[in-house]
Amino acid sequence: MSESERNKARVVEFWKRLYEDRDYDAVGEFFAADGLYQDVPTPDFGAVGPENVAKRLRIGLEPIEKHEHETHRIVAEGDTVITEHTEHWYFHTGEKVSLPFVSVQTFRDDKITLWRDYFDLNTLMSNAPPWWIERLAKFTQEDFSD
Repeated sequence: MSESERNKARVVEFWKRLYEDRDYDAVGEFFAADGLYQDVPTPDFGAVGPENVAKRLRIGLEPIEKHEHETHRIVAEGDTVITEHTEHWYFHTGEKVSLPFVSVQTFRDDKITLWRDYFDLNTLMSNAPPWWIERLAKFTQEDFSD
């Protein structure tokens, strides 16, 4: 199996752990100790390392009642995998957000060293419930750092 094929298979497994299993600790384990996760359009730096990545995901995604993940394409070359996908978020208060993403992940020794999510922040913020936005506002960069 080539490096590209191996990394693509890791990303497919990664999405399964995130969206089907909703196992944030298992998702964190995909990351190198210095692996960085960034939501590019947000003002903060992101999260570094397995525990902080899991914590960041848990804060944002755990309150979502139901997740659906629609993969459009996954392209891999060498240490880099790019996924075009749409996430459908369903909140217990009735709101639904369909959020198109492009995710870029790079690997070293089968661990993620970089995960950047590109999406339209306005699509998320104008469709998510106010209580969820208020909840996120309680956290700072220090909550995702060692």
